[in-house]
Amino acid sequence: MRARVWGCRGSLASPGRRTVRYGGNTSCVEVRVDDDHRLVLDAGSGIRSLGYTLEAEAPRAIHVLLTHLHLDHLQGLAFFLPFWRDDAELHIWGPASPTRSLADRIASYLSPPLFPVHLSEVPSRPVFHDIPDGPWAIGGATVTGASVSHQGPTAGFRIEAGGCSLAYIPDHEPARGTDMRRVEPEWISGHSIAAGADVLFHDAQYTDAEYRNHVGWGHSSVGHAVAFASASRVRQLILFHHDPSHTDADLEVMRNEALAGWEGQGAPRLASDDMVVDIEAGAVAFSTAEEPELPLLLA
Repeated sequence: MRARVWGCRGSLASPGRRTVRYGGNTSCVEVRVDDDHRLVLDAGSGIRSLGYTLEAEAPRAIHVLLTHLHLDHLQGLAFFLPFWRDDAELHIWGPASPTRSLADRIASYLSPPLFPVHLSEVPSRPVFHDIPDGPWAIGGATVTGASVSHQGPTAGFRIEAGGCSLAYIPDHEPARGTDMRRVEPEWISGHSIAAGADVLFHDAQYTDAEYRNHVGWGHSSVGHAVAFASASRVRQLILFHHDPSHTDADLEVMRNEALAGWEGQGAPRLASDDMVVDIEAGAVAFSTAEEPELPLLLA
């Protein structure tokens, strides 16, 4: 299994000199388990560059798995090249609502006056799915989605293939009303998704001091991310959903805080745009991908 980070910033894209090392694009992680199906976790601004890569590789089907519909996880969908291809097989999965379909809720953004083209006119004619109650298969992967603690209907995802597992919970406040050190792990939000995972991408938006002023906002501190990963016995924690105000230097201070509190194997790492994570039975390896060469549209 291979995962590539195309965006790891939370709330708002934040390009600039002070975020160049870890990146400014909002949430998007590509997961490959076979050549025919591509899994895309969230559709933040990072999905735009991914679209150029998929245009060249042309997988048979693309599955976009949306954890929730806050704008930083959806804003890139309209700029994703396969979205505008009439020959693309595009599936979009997201949390169910008791009142409106997934397509209707996404159309609230992808329609005038917020966007010039209505979702119903998009050439790819994407197929929309509510996240099932139990595991389901996408190509060679088994995917599980479950509700987690955040504002509004929100899911975390677990992807398993070839004896490897990846958990993705980018927006999560498991510590709200809970001392994770004093309860059984099964009672902690998100535990069923993360338990025993080889790799966990997890919300770490705040420092521990910042969190005190953001209780109930739906996000974790670095200390909470470490506590959750430890309770879930994950092999490798990747700190994700960086606050837009945090510079590269700020993030490295937060990483050091995570290292100080970590007692397991695989020291916590900061997610960065273009990070590649290769997961094989018994091993997790990291590298950096080259940025895709974008076409000259006006040539």
